[in-house]
Amino acid sequence: MEKILILDFGSQYTQLIGRRVRELNVFCEIHPFNHFPPIDDSVKGVILSGSPYSVRDEKGPRIDLSGIRGKMPLLGVCYGAQYLAHFFGGEVAASDSREYGRAHLKVKEQNSLLFKQISKNSQVWMSHGDTIVHMPANYTVLASTEDVEYAAFKIEEEPTYAIQFHPEVYHTTEGTQLLRNFLVDICGCSQNWTPDSFVEATVAQLRQKLGNDKVVLGLSGGVDSSVAGVLLHKAIGSNLTCIFVDNGLLRKNEFSEVLESYKGMGLNVIGVDAREKFWNDLQGIKDPEKKRKTIGRNFIEVFDVEAHKIQDVKWLAQGTIYPDVIESVSVNGPSATIKSHHNVGGLPLKMKLKVVEPLNLLFKDEVRRVGRALGIKDELLGRHPFPGPGLGIRILSDVTPEKVRILQEADAIFTQGLREWGLYDKVWQAGVMLLPVQSVGVMGDERTYENVVALRAVASTDGMTADWVHLPYEFLAKVSNDIINKVRGINRVVYDISSKPPATIEWE
Repeated sequence: MEKILILDFGSQYTQLIGRRVRELNVFCEIHPFNHFPPIDDSVKGVILSGSPYSVRDEKGPRIDLSGIRGKMPLLGVCYGAQYLAHFFGGEVAASDSREYGRAHLKVKEQNSLLFKQISKNSQVWMSHGDTIVHMPANYTVLASTEDVEYAAFKIEEEPTYAIQFHPEVYHTTEGTQLLRNFLVDICGCSQNWTPDSFVEATVAQLRQKLGNDKVVLGLSGGVDSSVAGVLLHKAIGSNLTCIFVDNGLLRKNEFSEVLESYKGMGLNVIGVDAREKFWNDLQGIKDPEKKRKTIGRNFIEVFDVEAHKIQDVKWLAQGTIYPDVIESVSVNGPSATIKSHHNVGGLPLKMKLKVVEPLNLLFKDEVRRVGRALGIKDELLGRHPFPGPGLGIRILSDVTPEKVRILQEADAIFTQGLREWGLYDKVWQAGVMLLPVQSVGVMGDERTYENVVALRAVASTDGMTADWVHLPYEFLAKVSNDIINKVRGINRVVYDISSKPPATIEWE
């Protein structure tokens, strides 16, 4: 399968470059600059990402490009562009007029393949403090901005290009066209990587890899595990057994509703009611990390017991997706932001199983597109992401059955309201947080002292960054009124208007 390699120098935009390449139906892989794989015939081109470092910094990323430059198409973006100038005869210095945000690009070489069908004056997005002040002799300037003379260039006699702006971000209005030019006209990519082709190739690979072995998969009711389940079922049929654990921290009626939906998909699913075990073991625990570890440990114990009831299981399937893989092998090593509930690494060791991850090459939106190619209903594919520890981390204190009941009722009112008002599909993720705060209220002639909940609704594409959604005041008023009147134990509702960063989507 033909592919593009993206070498990551630590930029916050690296995954976004990958997403944009995939959207153009070209497969790509992201690798740390210091751990990239051997270059073989499947690699059609290489992209060098940006970086938070300066090329003048002694600690800045360094890479040997001798096996790449001149041998295949290469595109340097921001830091990648400055690297190609600074270490090959040019000079990079701190800019007198730093350029962050929108800029107007003036294309000087419109015959260049990189700027094919791009306006002579185009809006781009800059994000750098350094700039190239001197170019090597064999470099040709392709475009400039008012403050950056060498905004784009090409190395003569080789298919090496560089740009000091970010084509992957929304604010570069013709960035997709520029990437298409590089991928198709310069690298010669065929743009044949589609959801259907992924399904066909993956099913064939799974059949060859798994043979007649039995596989067990932990379903969560979410998009990733559901798509992984259907993909595996298509490949190995009845040799797949799925286990769905009710940890007592699911949404209202979620356990029965999800089990019912899986029946219609032909999956062999075992439902396990483990609510009491989770609630008992969480009793008195307030620390978020301890809650996560307790929930994760209990899941492993319950899953292990159920899986051992199935004879001759050899594989554990997981719904790991590409951002999880990239995060675990980032430029600076495994990220400290990976939360413990994602780490079910204890399962394969405890159960002595091999691991199969059929979605580990896909971004979240690609998982949904593959799901549609598999015929999965939009009601399931469109479900909002839900944290692994469930309501356990939306109860900002110790977990009790009564707190779970209160939060389930409030969450159900909020979610149903979003659906009824046509807002659900406009929101990436929504939920209710039960705060460790009680407030004074008045109901009838009585004074109350009850719980406060916070509504949270964010817009995002992959959860890496998110902005709070400007829900209509009338909607918020209706939901607040319904929650206070219908959920015993709540007398105040607030709305969270924090973005990520600096806040996270979940409160714990």
